[in-house]
This record gives sequence, structure tokens and C-alpha cells, in this order.
Amino acid sequence: QVQLVESGGGSVQAGGSLTLSCEASSQTNRNNQMAWFRQTPGQEREGIAAISTSSGYTAYDDSVKGRFTISLGNAKNAVYLQMNSLRADDTAMYYCAAGYMFGPFTSLAISRYNYWGQGTQVTVSS
Repeated sequence: QVQLVESGGGSVQAGGSLTLSCEASSQTNRNNQMAWFRQTPGQEREGIAAISTSSGYTAYDDSVKGRFTISLGNAKNAVYLQMNSLRADDTAMYYCAAGYMFGPFTSLAISRYNYWGQGTQVTVSS
């Protein structure tokens, strides 16, 4: 069973930066995708960044492209999200996810992820 734990959330002023971390307590070869999602009350959970642990291919939602960077730890049992130029509309609960996808590419689709962390809150004030 894969267990994911997020950390690094908090409050920051617009234009600032935060780095989120997600560590997996256990891994399987089938779980070759890791991603970050975010959700606000009344909204669907939205994929914003994903990475293949085998190829390193990444995918970003247009709302964060150029501002956020997803990366893996050396052991590929951790995933990070470096968030720069934060805006008020980045405020959300951020979730780490792991799953499987065939091939070298990755996906932002929620249906491709089977394991989820508990979330970490990010609040951006303007």
C-alpha cells in the first residue's frame, strides 16, 4: 500500500514562493506517475502538474505553466512542487497523487491516480 504525505503548505503574499513536498512511504513499480492536484470548496479536484517517474516527462495545466515546477527526488519516492509568482487564485488545498499510466508520458486526469495524500493548504493573499 502506497502512503503519501504532503508538507510545505502555508500562507504567502502574492508574488511569493512556496515549495510543496510529498513523500511516499512505500512504492510499487506499477505506480510510475506522480502528480499534484488542487481543490477549492465547490470545485472539482484539478490536476495542475504531473511527472513520469520513469521518463521524467511532465505535464502542466495552463494556469500554472511557467510558474510551477514539478520534480522528483533522487530515489523517486518523493515529488516536489516549486511554486513561484503565486497569485490569489492559487489558494487551494493541494493534494499529492500517485498512479500508473502506460507509456513514457504522463497525465493530469484524476482517473489515472489511485493513491492520494491528505492535502496541504496553500493560501495566497493579495
